Amino acid sequence: MHQEYTVPAQDFSVAGVASSNFKRLLKQLNLPPKVIKRITVAVFEAEVNVIAHSYGGKIVCELSENTITVEVIDTGPGIPNLDLAMKEGWSTATEEILELGYGAGMGLPNIKKSCDRLSIKTQAGGHTHITMGFDLKEES
Repeated sequence: MHQEYTVPAQDFSVAGVASSNFKRLLKQLNLPPKVIKRITVAVFEAEVNVIAHSYGGKIVCELSENTITVEVIDTGPGIPNLDLAMKEGWSTATEEILELGYGAGMGLPNIKKSCDRLSIKTQAGGHTHITMGFDLKEES
């Protein structure tokens, strides 16, 4: 099964729409609640990062019998220092984004904690392509 969501730049009024729609689908598929929570957290964090830090992008979700793969592809400007961006609390959010309650520097760390597999390809001045993998096993 394939799902795709467009994520606009700088429009926080739609923050969470894609991840909520995907969560609804996952619930309809009767996936374990803990699996749904991990996937939803990661997709929401990625969605907000696209809105806050890029020129827009898309979220592409592929569901198979045992795994879900979510790709988040934005149109730039890339992450200047991925090592720093992976550290809890490090943020490049503008004052405006911080005033909206976003930009705490937990997005990528929360994504990493939520995934079974994570790949981030980025370059300063280019786009960012995040691939998240989730195993659909029951968790205790």
